[in-house]
Amino acid sequence: MRDFVDNNLLLLMFSCFSSAVSSSLYSSSCQLQEQFNLIGMHKTGDVILGGIFPIYFFSADPDLTFTSEPQLPTCYGFDIIGLRQAQTMAFAIDEINRNSNLLPNVTLGYSLYDNCIQLGIGFRAALALVSGQEEEVTVEENCEGTPPVLGIVGDSTSSNSIAISTVLGLYKVPLVSYFATCSCLSDRQKFPSFFRTIPSDAFQVNAMIQILKHFGWTWAGLLISADDYGVHAARSFHSDLGPVGGGCLAYTEILPWGDDPAELRRIVDVMRKSTARVVIVFAHKTHMINLMKEVVRQNVTGLQWIASEAWTSVDVLQTPHLMPYLSGTLGIAIRRGEISELRDFLLQIRPDLHYTTDRKSVMNQFWEHIFQCRFAPPPAGWVEAGGELCTGQEVIENVENELFDVSDLRPEYNVYKAVYALAYALDDMLQCEPGRGPFSNNTCAHLQRMEPWQVVHYLEKVNFTTTFGDQVSFDENGDSIPIYDIINWVWLPNGRTNVQRVGEFKRSAFKGEELTLDEDKIFWNFESKQPPRSVCSESCHPGTRMATKKGEPECCFDCVPCSEGKISNTTDSMECTSCPEDFWSSPQRDHCVPKKTEFLSYHEPLGICLTTTSLFGTFICVVVLGIFIHHHSTPIVRANNSELSFLLLVSLKLCFLCSLLFIGRPRLWTCQLRHAAFGISFVLCVSCILVKTMVVLAVFRASKPGGESSLKWFGAMQQRGTVLVLTSVQAAICTAWLVSASPVPHKNTQYHSDKIVYECAVGSTVGFAVLLGYIGLLAVLSCILAFLAKNLPDSFNEAKHITFSMLIFCAVWVAFVPAYISSPGKYADAVEVFAILASSFGLLVALFGPKCYIILLRPEQNTKKAIMSRGTTK
Repeated sequence: MRDFVDNNLLLLMFSCFSSAVSSSLYSSSCQLQEQFNLIGMHKTGDVILGGIFPIYFFSADPDLTFTSEPQLPTCYGFDIIGLRQAQTMAFAIDEINRNSNLLPNVTLGYSLYDNCIQLGIGFRAALALVSGQEEEVTVEENCEGTPPVLGIVGDSTSSNSIAISTVLGLYKVPLVSYFATCSCLSDRQKFPSFFRTIPSDAFQVNAMIQILKHFGWTWAGLLISADDYGVHAARSFHSDLGPVGGGCLAYTEILPWGDDPAELRRIVDVMRKSTARVVIVFAHKTHMINLMKEVVRQNVTGLQWIASEAWTSVDVLQTPHLMPYLSGTLGIAIRRGEISELRDFLLQIRPDLHYTTDRKSVMNQFWEHIFQCRFAPPPAGWVEAGGELCTGQEVIENVENELFDVSDLRPEYNVYKAVYALAYALDDMLQCEPGRGPFSNNTCAHLQRMEPWQVVHYLEKVNFTTTFGDQVSFDENGDSIPIYDIINWVWLPNGRTNVQRVGEFKRSAFKGEELTLDEDKIFWNFESKQPPRSVCSESCHPGTRMATKKGEPECCFDCVPCSEGKISNTTDSMECTSCPEDFWSSPQRDHCVPKKTEFLSYHEPLGICLTTTSLFGTFICVVVLGIFIHHHSTPIVRANNSELSFLLLVSLKLCFLCSLLFIGRPRLWTCQLRHAAFGISFVLCVSCILVKTMVVLAVFRASKPGGESSLKWFGAMQQRGTVLVLTSVQAAICTAWLVSASPVPHKNTQYHSDKIVYECAVGSTVGFAVLLGYIGLLAVLSCILAFLAKNLPDSFNEAKHITFSMLIFCAVWVAFVPAYISSPGKYADAVEVFAILASSFGLLVALFGPKCYIILLRPEQNTKKAIMSRGTTK
């Protein structure tokens, strides 16, 4: 799967292929300019299918020029697996020929060539297949006729397939690969005639990402090969791992092709120092062999390996000395299939006893390989020969060889499906009804005049099910229905390794991509016998959010607690969400709880204290009123305008009681009533005091000569009327306020974010100010009049008590304004209640304290004589 393509080589081969084709346009025969010498196997038939397989491992850099003289083979190192793949194609064709329901009356043949795992040789093989090896081919007019092959199964590597398909695509010759996985080959613009029966690397990458996601491995290292196979896989990982799997790569390293100790040492050192416990290797077995030498040397253990299909089933890595490091490996493997009778077919292999000294068949070389003999006399240059002479009568059934092990057919199963795909395409094409064909003028293809592009058309529509139960069809990109087996390397107690299937990853039209794993069967090479943890940062618990570390991958993050009022109730939350308006974050910041509510409650100490004080003041008012009623006929009560005193006591009782409206959770009716009751009660109280002050002045003026007429303006009716008019003004103010902008309950969250402060919004600040201003006006007027009357004779000393009480009243309410404005929440209500109670107690004590003292404690002074004598003494 190397992508080292010699451009000069491609140009040379392409020009030769083109000239071979173009020359046929001007003559009745196509002349082969020169001839490739290739190792291959052939079988004649009505229709020939081509195949390119890696039968040998190595090539001694063959001469890439054309020659008419046959050359000796330059490939060596027999690849038993490659031969089994080639024989699988031969078996599939033989099975199709014996099937009367598929391609009846048509015999398939094959031409199978070895590519020596070399791009140049594989390219030679492809050109030889499409142009033929005959020196001269007679064709019809315009050089029309059935080409040597109508389709090719191969190549086994991505880089070879890219190069070959680039040229074959120009002539629409179908190439069906069984092992080329590069996702780039899905580009239909570049590779219009390419098909494959193996999933693309994009799907393999998705499979690996789903495994990472399944086990929560968000931090992994990636090792790739320096070719199309590794580079395209790395691109897919970098683009898809984050969005699909929620992970990222700790490092990406390119494994060297050769044995480069310094580079391998550096790469393994990166692996050892990294916190990533999962290592994905998207490379070939040669890379892994070299890498594991350095891993063993540095004794790097405790890693979870994830293998790509290129090395997941390689036996050479499943040795006892590597198992301490590689056991537990999870790998992506090509779908395993069962091909009945394949082993019997392989056991029928026999050498060609009529070979010539210049060309030895592949089967003869295989015979020499397994029996360690040689067919005499071998020509000079043959590498495989040696040992005793082969007779061709050796019993192959007695030989234990990997070729005959059909228990784990994976690439071979893809070869089998590729051959059948071509066969079904040909069958569909030959069953076309004349006049109803898919080509121009509704024509059909004919057996004697079939074109490769016609096969491409039918390949795109092929759809069949194998005897193993797998459906085979191709999508618009030439990719088959993808499915992978998930395998696990189990280290057995006896030191051997068992590669077992533990799941699968497939795509279906109904469920999409689906990963199935049997976790109970998975062997973990860790002391805990559990999947390892491989994360850059531990998960952020509910109540925190992820904050990416600057300059590091996105899965390396800090867990930042959510701020107040915000929560996260999931693991690894990217953001914290705000709680609803009436809720607040819990101490753990993982759920929202109702906000604490705050108002001046009857159940808290402050509320209890104020309520008690209010009721106590009300009780005193009732007691004083009872005392005055009981002693209403006494001089001191009668001398102090008993009717106004009674009304004043009632208003003070209302003042004490209205303070209770400020305690408790605000409701609409309490908000509307509290200020109205407060304003009217205090105006009633201050109005009584004002009228009493005016009466005192009138009495003093009436005591002087000529002043008797002043009393007629302050009779009982006038006093009641004045109090009523002054109180009605306040009632009108309150009514206008409630109608225009009524106070309403309000949930205030500005004072405390975690609390809801229930308060009454005044609605109209102007209305509230006018209400207080009117009370203040009457209070100031009362204070001024009382101050003017404070020097009257002692017989009229009520004015002194009024002056003192008004000073207390004004002082309290002047202090109230700034205290009220600066107090938040319930404390504003507490300040207002305190002002009401303080001013009410001040009026009650200043106006009624001395009188109650005389009534209760100095009854001897509660006589007309005593009162008048006080004035006379003065």
